[in-house]
Amino acid sequence: MYLMSEQSPTRKIRSFIRRQGRITQGQEFALENHWDNYCLAPYKALDVRQVFGRHAPLCVEIGFGNGECLAKLAAANPDKDYIGIEVHRPGVGHLMMQLEQQGLQNVRVYCHDAIEILTNNLPDNSLSAVHLFFPDPWHKRKHHKRRIVQASFLNLLASKLPPGGYFHAATDWEHYAKAMLEVLSADNRFTNTSLTDTYCERPAHRPLTKFEQRGLRLGHGVWDLIFIRS
Repeated sequence: MYLMSEQSPTRKIRSFIRRQGRITQGQEFALENHWDNYCLAPYKALDVRQVFGRHAPLCVEIGFGNGECLAKLAAANPDKDYIGIEVHRPGVGHLMMQLEQQGLQNVRVYCHDAIEILTNNLPDNSLSAVHLFFPDPWHKRKHHKRRIVQASFLNLLASKLPPGGYFHAATDWEHYAKAMLEVLSADNRFTNTSLTDTYCERPAHRPLTKFEQRGLRLGHGVWDLIFIRS
């Protein structure tokens, strides 16, 4: 997830643009008072057992938005631990509000670039799942290079997911769905779980977000892709 600097050609192409956005009083309170409880330092390798106090399946959600889906997954699966990665502080604050309100202790957060966190902080073969729900589709052709699901991203996934781990993406942009399906299907390190080798029905364990429900009411399509590390 990268933003290209106009001044330095050596900077990576990022799949996000930092937008501060409006922070509510509740989000600001959470950022000021709960940061140390939930947020992890981006420049320190993750010691999973130290952070969570146990050894459990570890799932990562890249770009969790306002954290609605992540909080629901964590509440429904107390036997699993979750790492959420998001660059936008209002979303981080909103998730921490939910974690405090629900008393969820199996979630930690990085407010940082997901690619850098996956590369530098998370140990190889340490993840049971990586979720990417409704990423920015970068629909203009000139911006396709900003899309996170590229061959280089699959190299990173393959190093973090052991055999049997899975990558689950969902998008409401059909062109991006087709592009992700193409790049994933071309990599023999991953196996499509779809019986038709295309898209999957939304599994019951992926919560519907308010954003998705609104889109479905308007007739928008949603495409789920679930690939297992071979």
